Parts: sequence; structure tokens; C-alpha cells
Amino acid sequence: MKTRPGSPGEGSGPPAPAAGLPPPAERGATVIPDRVVARIAAQAARAAQSRRAAVPPDRGGSEAPHASAAVRTGWVRLHLTMDLPYPTDIPRVCARIQRDVAERVAQLTGLRVGEVLLTVRRLVTAADSSRGRVR
Repeated sequence: MKTRPGSPGEGSGPPAPAAGLPPPAERGATVIPDRVVARIAAQAARAAQSRRAAVPPDRGGSEAPHASAAVRTGWVRLHLTMDLPYPTDIPRVCARIQRDVAERVAQLTGLRVGEVLLTVRRLVTAADSSRGRVR
């Protein structure tokens, strides 16, 4: 296959810089607001809760996980609050959920996750799930 000099298929080195644009390092940074990172973390926590703690996606008697985030210079600290089923191995399940959420947030945002604090709001028994949440 023949290509013209400078065409995409040539493979002779990095693409030439766009005319009039400064180098990428000088163009600025993408900023992801805390609330957006928190929403991503909450969705990741819901998936991890379903996978690691066997909480069905409809959540029966439990509330959806809540998340907050603090983003600072490429790093993020997360705080998750969620329900877990009873009985469960709380330390093991929490560690797995924290790892899953940290990996997913890093993958989707490009931020480094420095800390994931997880608070167990309450333990949900099978009876709580079958009759719905009581307030």
C-alpha cells in the first residue's frame, strides 16, 4: 500500500504538531469536579456491592451506596457509605469493595486514588430484604 508523505499510514514518527497550538504540556489540564468523581464512585460501589456482597441490583431492603470525593492535583480521596448483607465477612468484603471502586474510578477518570474510606451504614438481613426497608 502506498501512502503520501505525512499521511496517517506512514508510521515514520510522531504526528506533526498542529499549526498555532502550544505543546500538549502547556495547553492546560482536564478538571473533573468532585461531584462527578463521587457519582462514578457510587456507581462503582453499587456494582461492587452486588458482585462482592451478593446484594441484588434492586437492593431489596438496602439503600443505594452513597459516595463523596475530594480531588486534589491528580489524586482523589473517596468516602463510601453502604449497606451490607448479614451475615457476611465484613473486613474481607469491605477490602474487596474498596479495591474494586479504587480501580474503576482510576480507570474511568485517570486520577490516582489515595484512599477509599468505607462506612457500613447498616447490616441487612434476608427478612429486611423480603419485606422492604422500614424507616
